[in-house]
Amino acid sequence: MLDLSVINAMFPPDLPEPADWERLFRPRTLPEGAEVTRFAPSPTGHLHIGGLYTAAVARALAHQSGGVHVLRVEDTDRSRQVAGAAEEFSRLLAAFGLAPDEGGVTGAGEWGPYLQSERRDVYLSHVRELLRRDRAYPCFCDKDRLARSAEEQRAGRSPIGYYGRWAPCRTLAPEEAARRMASGEPYVVRFRCPYEFPGRVRFTDRIRAAVTMQDNGNDIVLLKSSQEELPLPTYHFAHVVDDHLMRVSLVVRGEEWLSSTPVHLQLHAALGFDPPAYAHLAPLMKAEGPSRRKLSKRKDPEASVDYYLAAGYPPAAVQHYLRGLANIRLMDVPTAEALAAPVRLDGMRPSGPLLDLPKLHSLSREFIASLTPDELYVQLLAWAEEYDPELGSVLAGQRELALAAVAAGRPEGAPARKDLDRWSCFRDRYGFFFAELFGPPPAAGDDRYGGLDPDLVRRIAGEFAATFANELTVDADAASDAPSDAPSAVESAAESVASAREGRGAATPEEWYGALRALAGRHGHAPDTASWRRDPERWAGPPREVANVIRVALTGATRSPDLFAVARALGRDEVLRRLTAVAG
Repeated sequence: MLDLSVINAMFPPDLPEPADWERLFRPRTLPEGAEVTRFAPSPTGHLHIGGLYTAAVARALAHQSGGVHVLRVEDTDRSRQVAGAAEEFSRLLAAFGLAPDEGGVTGAGEWGPYLQSERRDVYLSHVRELLRRDRAYPCFCDKDRLARSAEEQRAGRSPIGYYGRWAPCRTLAPEEAARRMASGEPYVVRFRCPYEFPGRVRFTDRIRAAVTMQDNGNDIVLLKSSQEELPLPTYHFAHVVDDHLMRVSLVVRGEEWLSSTPVHLQLHAALGFDPPAYAHLAPLMKAEGPSRRKLSKRKDPEASVDYYLAAGYPPAAVQHYLRGLANIRLMDVPTAEALAAPVRLDGMRPSGPLLDLPKLHSLSREFIASLTPDELYVQLLAWAEEYDPELGSVLAGQRELALAAVAAGRPEGAPARKDLDRWSCFRDRYGFFFAELFGPPPAAGDDRYGGLDPDLVRRIAGEFAATFANELTVDADAASDAPSDAPSAVESAAESVASAREGRGAATPEEWYGALRALAGRHGHAPDTASWRRDPERWAGPPREVANVIRVALTGATRSPDLFAVARALGRDEVLRRLTAVAG
């Protein structure tokens, strides 16, 4: 073992002892059974949806037990760090309603700081302690030496690592090690693995139950090169120290870390720590033909958390979906119920859940439909202001029209229309309500008019505009008066505006049906769909062809919310502008 004076000279003279950190980061006072969990991403790229899934599960387990959830940024790998990534973690987690109780770049908490790069002295204290107890040693092997060893190991089909005859510094005389350090030769500090010939290790995983695997036999690096201005620890060492001092009781992490558990257990034992419980989540999978594969950052846009924000999935729906991936029993219950229900580790499967966007669309559609118009407007506006500024500006300036748009065709107290599964769909579904977004209506020769002769399209639009201007007006209370048994082909168009015949000032939907039937009849169309089906040769076409002209002229689409409510929201001047534009 190195002389104590040599070990102490390797570190700052005022470095605290491990006992000092134990007093500073005291055990937490929490209810019995409360879990302390952490989400600990590395700022080396964009946040993966699998990371959000891990954070959602870990946070749920902490909160439902009366515990604490921590965000810790593991930024010791400076060479791969992406600028701004650490700040993004806090922003994205908050955006999806998964903000931690402690931590992050600027997060508060008595067990911080929560960036590992700011906890250097904590790790140095514990590295020094392992050196003092001969559980660690300096290693002077350079990259070329390590590369040659790895080549020999591959050629001999031996495990890759620093052990046995490929670990010359493990048995280096203390005097020689001290001389080489004094000469300024660069070194790293390695863990002295307790087993030269490792056996099997058994531990309990909270998802996979009893796990047996080969124990670690590798002298891993604890502290990076002394040539660095501020030597930092490796991931393996730093996270073990932090999990202990932050008093983490349950580590929820991806399956890719399962193989590292033996070395982490060794480090806990060497430092005299009680290890936390572990729960390793199976990776999210994607269907590819008849097979499945892991979701890929490079291949799959839906692997990035930003994809879900830009597409406008409501955060509550995404939370619901992630909980459903964890516990399938939560997938088909209402969102509020799913978010209130506990997540159970014993309900999770060791095989990877399939990321199924159509199912997310379904959950999102149901959630949006459950919102009141005011709630929908607030959430839509917040999304649009960030991801579709033009739409955001229009919505902010025309709140009443936006509310009328989302309520179109929805009698008071009735369920909302289920035609929105993302906020990004609003422009396509409802953008026509806003003159700034709609622009000119489709010209008479457009295919959306169902192949009708353009001259006929122009005449229908012109005649309806004249009727509208002279005889019809819009009544804000008339939309709910439409008879439930009205013919569906005419109903959608007839419910579009309200007439004021015989001096009454406002039409009823029934009068609208009459106006459209009369218009259809003047152009040789059947008065109703049943008549056309009985004798199609007698008529120029079904009444829906005439109704479709008005629909496309006002909305630009062959399907829309009911036209009575559309015209009521648009107002007289805008309805006339669109009809007369088509009429030419």
